[in-house]
Amino acid sequence: MKAFTALLLSAPLVLAACVEPLPGPPPTRDACGASQYQYLVGRPAVLLDGMRFSQDVRVIQHGMAVTMEYRADRLNFWLDRRDVIERVVCG
Repeated sequence: MKAFTALLLSAPLVLAACVEPLPGPPPTRDACGASQYQYLVGRPAVLLDGMRFSQDVRVIQHGMAVTMEYRADRLNFWLDRRDVIERVVCG
């Protein structure tokens, strides 16, 4: 009888181990503040030379090799063949 009671009491613990934990909050899409720089899209990249940024910035020229690690706090400026800013995103 004691074994049966112990089994009954431990069943919820065993079943709880099968449940996936709830995911954490999703990362914010604009953690680096890219939305405030969207006005630069279509403008020459030379404008970035005189600007100061409070976070890490990466300027990615057309055809340039880049690492694929995602950093939500890093600001990325993607340039086209003519060194015109075509995208501003976090990553």
